[in-house]
This record gives sequence, C-alpha cells and structure tokens, in this order.
Amino acid sequence: MKPWAASTALRAGRWLLVAALGMMAAWGSSAWAQTIESVLRPGDVIQGHAKWEEDCKSCHIKFDRAAQDRLCMDCHKDIGQDVRAKAGYHGRLKPQNCRGCHTDHKGRGARIVELDKKQFDHDKTDFALRGGHQKPDCEKCHEPAKKYSQAAQDCNACHRKDDVHKGSLGPKCADCHTDNNWKEAKFDHSKTRFALEGKHVDTKCGDCHKNKADYKDAPRTCVGCHKKDDDGNKGHKGQFGEKCESCHNAKAWKPSTFNHDVDTKYVLRGKHRNTKCTDCHSGNLYKVKTPQDCNSCHEKDDKHKGSLGKECGACHTERDWKEKGKFDHDKTSFPLLGKHITTKCDACHKTKDYKEAPKDCYGCHKKDDKHEGTLGEKCESCHGEKDWKTTRGRFDHDKTKFALRGGHAAEKVRCSDCHKDLKSYRKTPMECYACHKKDDKHEGQQGQDCARCHIDKDWKTTPRFDHGLTRFPLLGKHFKVECKDCHKSLRYKDAKIDCLACHEKDDKHKTRLGTACEQCHNARSWKAWDYDHDKRTKYVLDGKHKGLACEACHTRPAEKGKVVTSTQCVACHSKNDVHDGSYGRQCQQCHVTDSWRTIRSGMGRKVGAGPGTSTIPRSMWTPRLPTGSWT
Repeated sequence: MKPWAASTALRAGRWLLVAALGMMAAWGSSAWAQTIESVLRPGDVIQGHAKWEEDCKSCHIKFDRAAQDRLCMDCHKDIGQDVRAKAGYHGRLKPQNCRGCHTDHKGRGARIVELDKKQFDHDKTDFALRGGHQKPDCEKCHEPAKKYSQAAQDCNACHRKDDVHKGSLGPKCADCHTDNNWKEAKFDHSKTRFALEGKHVDTKCGDCHKNKADYKDAPRTCVGCHKKDDDGNKGHKGQFGEKCESCHNAKAWKPSTFNHDVDTKYVLRGKHRNTKCTDCHSGNLYKVKTPQDCNSCHEKDDKHKGSLGKECGACHTERDWKEKGKFDHDKTSFPLLGKHITTKCDACHKTKDYKEAPKDCYGCHKKDDKHEGTLGEKCESCHGEKDWKTTRGRFDHDKTKFALRGGHAAEKVRCSDCHKDLKSYRKTPMECYACHKKDDKHEGQQGQDCARCHIDKDWKTTPRFDHGLTRFPLLGKHFKVECKDCHKSLRYKDAKIDCLACHEKDDKHKTRLGTACEQCHNARSWKAWDYDHDKRTKYVLDGKHKGLACEACHTRPAEKGKVVTSTQCVACHSKNDVHDGSYGRQCQQCHVTDSWRTIRSGMGRKVGAGPGTSTIPRSMWTPRLPTGSWT
C-alpha cells in the first residue's frame, strides 16, 4: 500500500470509530457496557451458570483476576468453607485457582467437573477409605442424584440392613465393629454398666445376651444367669436370697469370698469357723433372722437346763464347749483373735499393770519385722493374727502403684520374683524391663518400653503394636503378610524397607530398571504396574518406540540404583546406520520414529563440510539398508 493510501485509510477508520462511539453513547451507558462485554465473552457458560451470564461482575472483577476465586466460593459456600478450614477434598488440595480445574464459557452442555475415579485420592476427603471400604464401587456409597460430598459418613447409613441389633444399640456401629470386617468386634465392655471381670472375660457373648436384637435386655444380676446353679443339688435353692455377689465373685464360683468376721456383726471363732452355714442359717436368710446368742443353737448342750441363764459365753468358749473361759478378752479394747487366743498372758502383759500392754502389732512384734521398718508399723495391713507368715487375703496389691493384672496375678508368680528381698518392697522398679530383660528377644533394639507391644496377660501376645506408626505402614497385600516373612529375626529394625530386599527374586528386569520398584509397582498387586515414560522422563516415547518392552532399550544393569540408558538413536540403532557414522550420531535430524525409512521433509544429503558444502537431492540417494532393518 502507498503511503498516501495508508494515511487515507487511517483517517477513514478514525471517523468510523468516532461514529460508532457516538451511536453507542446515544444508546446509553448500560447498552455500551453490555455490548463491550458481549463482544469480549469467549463463549456461552454452562447451564448451571446461565442466569448469571449477562451479569459478568458476579464472577469477574475488572483488573483483578485473583478475585475470581473469592467470587466462586461466595456462591459455592460449602467449597469455600472447606478451603478456609483446610478440610474436605478441596481444603486438602494444594492451593490453586478454581479455573485451573473448572473452566467455563465452553457451552451450555459442557462438563466443567471431570472426576477420574481410578486416580481419585479418597484420603484427601473427610472419609479416608480403610479396610473393607477400599473394595466397593463408588456407587455403593454415593447416590447418583446427590453430590459426592453429600454421601453419608456414619456406618448406619450403609449398614442398616446388617444391624442384627435392630437399632437397639444406637447408630454408632464403630463403637464395636471395625472397617476391616463387619464380624470383627472391638467392644469395650468395661465402659458399660457391667464391666467384665474374672471368668466373665472369657464367656461368650451369647451366653448372657440371648437376644441379639437387644443386648441391653441381658440381666446384670448374678441370679439372672446363675439361677440354675443355685437351684441345683450343690446350690442354696434360694435359701440365701438372690445376692450371690455377697459370697461369690467372678473369678471363681468356689470358694466363697464371704468373710463372716468382716461382713457381719457375728465373728466366727473356734469351732464356729468350720461349721456349715446351714447349721446356723436353717431358714431363708432374708426372711428368718438368725439368732446370735449361744442358747439358740446350743440349748440341747446345756447341761444346766437353763439354771445358769442363757449367757453361755460367760463361762464357755468357742474352742470347746467343755473348756471354761476365765476372762472374756473380747470385751476389752483388744479382742483376741487367731493365735492371740492361745498366747500366754505374760507374753503381752509384761507387768501387773495390764493396761500398759501395747495394742499395736509393732509393740510386740518389732523383733519379727523382717522388713526392718521399711514398710512402717501397721503390720495388720498385710499380716493377720492367724499366721504371721501368711499374708494371702489381707494385702491388696491393687492399692499400690502397681496393680497385679494378667500374668502378674498368676498363682505361679511369687513375691520374691519381683522383690529381691524383704527390705526392698517399696523400691522395686515397676518398668517391664527391670524383670523381663532376660525375656527380651529383640536384644534391646526396640527399647525398654515393652508395654508398647506386649500386655501383662501373656508375654507372647502383642495386640497393641500398630505397624502404621512405623516407617513402613502395611498397605495392600503387605497387610496380610506374616511378620516372619519380612522380619527374619526378632531384631525387627534390621528388616529393610526397600522393595528389592524382599522381592529381588520377583525382579524380572534383573535390576536393569534400577532398584526403586515402587516407581512402577504398588503394594496391591505386583503385576499391576504403571509408569508414564512421557511424563516421568525427558525421553518421550512416540512412533514405533511405543509398545516396546522396557528391556528393548534398557539392556545394561543399573548403576547404584540408577538406570543407565543413552538417549541417542545410535545407541540402539547402530546396526541400522547405513551411513556408517558418516553423518554423525544425531539420527533424529533426518529420521523419524514412525519409520526408519521415512526422512524429514526438506532434508537432503550434504557433501563436504564448511564453506562450499553442497546438498545432494534425495532423488539421487541410494540408501543401503541391511537385512532385518526397520522399515
């Protein structure tokens, strides 16, 4: 175009612009804005946004592109709340613009939400899939007419049909069941109104809970389950009422735990101690009051025929009806019990002033204190009057800082197993390692906090260990593998965590592809591998390179775990080079990966080098391709 023509066209264009501006000004400012935005709009929005299509400021703020995300979340409040709280799927994603995933203006029927169900990471949501939840299809929990985020998260929503209790135990299924197996229960009975103790711990649930539909109907009284035992030949047949716990406990039905000396106002002494209960309690225990005077039971033994009254105890003792008692020591502030009954008076009363006799154990038995005062002077806390050496039934170890549970409460465990001597009861260490160092098969490798894995019920039982807290959480098929398959010894930390340590025999590549097996394989299945060569390497596979076996190019073993493979064509195709290297090693300058015979358009054969180089047309080429070369 001539200079004068260009100048004329420019002036004409200016006049047309002025005319257009004038016409638009006549339409009004609103028409002007609408026309400009309509011209700039890249396309129609989706059907869901159609009602805001003409109101651009609902989604855009002029000259502030970053404000678009805020406007998005003003409308999508649930997403905005998740992002601010860093919860839900969007809240756990790496911060990014909304338009990075959801781009509009693609038409009314466009899909701006694409979800890859196979690649979706459910752990980023508020409901991570664990155990049996990893297997079902998405549609099992997500209803078609609802958003994915609206799927119910409580067990009862999906498992109502599996609830054999018919809702009687409430909707919190996870209090008893786990997501690994619906039949696997972890219910803690100690949190109920009936904590399991003694033999109740090993009792089957069905023995007490006859009706699965309503566990709360199970009786909590002893007689509710054991009435048939009381009605049997060895039972009391209801004579002693229904409060079985008054005499029996959950550890064992026999012997009776009832202590007549403590639990009643009538202390048994002498021959009364070996007398059967029914000899005195002949009627119903709670309907007929048992008399406590001697004459009621021994009236037939009264040779005096009542002439001396009914206070038999004034002369007789419980040891023997024929033995007369001169002094009733029980009426003093120090009743004689156990071996004190047969003790000579002068053993305690050193002077004629009997009131000077000490009333505390230590006053007489200081010389017998093998603890040498380390446990104080209240001997009665452990010892009784019956036998100085017998402490069973009096000392309650559960009141100390170390309650005896499980294996520690076994009959075979003796005090001397933990307490090295009688002077060291209070200084005995309470940590496991102090007594069980010799039992540590891990040779100290796992530290000294044995209770992290072991329990006091059985040393070999380790229900507390959580492999998920280690550097190697068990996923996929690793979850079912036995410990010994990876841990060859009890020095658990010696086990390696790299794949090749266990799967070297499974490596079909013979380490040509390195030792980082997890880059292609996963724990769910060794054969289910996935490796995107185009995205994870700098060498894109195209043409006939696609579909080749890895070993076709990776022929050398990896060095120090790294794959060693040249990316030059000649590294694999030296046998196909009909030029015998005369054109260098950059084959890709002329050849393409679809076919070795195909030459890039416009390429010719250069003859010579430097100034004066000439090009031979392709029509004059006489390529030499050996037998078996690529075509």
